[in-house]
Amino acid sequence: MTTRDMTFVALFAALTAACAVFPPVQVPVVPAPIIVQNIGVMLAGSILGARRGGLSLALFVVLVAVGMPILTGWRGGIGVILGPTGGFILSWIPAAFVVGWMVERFWKRLGFWTLLLSNVVGGIVVVYAIGIPWLAFVANADLGKTVVGSAVFIPGDVIKAIVASFAALIVKRSYPLIQR
Repeated sequence: MTTRDMTFVALFAALTAACAVFPPVQVPVVPAPIIVQNIGVMLAGSILGARRGGLSLALFVVLVAVGMPILTGWRGGIGVILGPTGGFILSWIPAAFVVGWMVERFWKRLGFWTLLLSNVVGGIVVVYAIGIPWLAFVANADLGKTVVGSAVFIPGDVIKAIVASFAALIVKRSYPLIQR
């Protein structure tokens, strides 16, 4: 890994941490709040690619685990990761990887719609596929009810995927970090 790669990995971990300044919006149905921070996952994967995007979120999760208060609401520590929302946090690593992997596969014909598809599959589907079962297990809740309750997050996550797709498309055109 080059110094340039390490810089980008650290930069996108920091970008994800910086998104913690936006306050969480608590939803009464589920214990997980609506946050802006998961846009960092989509941006890391769609701008850096699979390997560097996944590593940037792995760095972020390690920093959270050792206690840095870089999650929305200025939380951090292993207790947060082992709590009800921990599955969502841990899912950010494979989510960024999947977004990046899809972007790399579509690179030659990458446009807004392929970026949006990549961000929805990786940044929403993967996150929900890991986070919702974790939430149901840790909270000792019915999985079906947890899935239904989590539907409230879909519109906001789609908006974040749209924003991340536009941003990644601009970066691709002006300063492409993925070379295919």
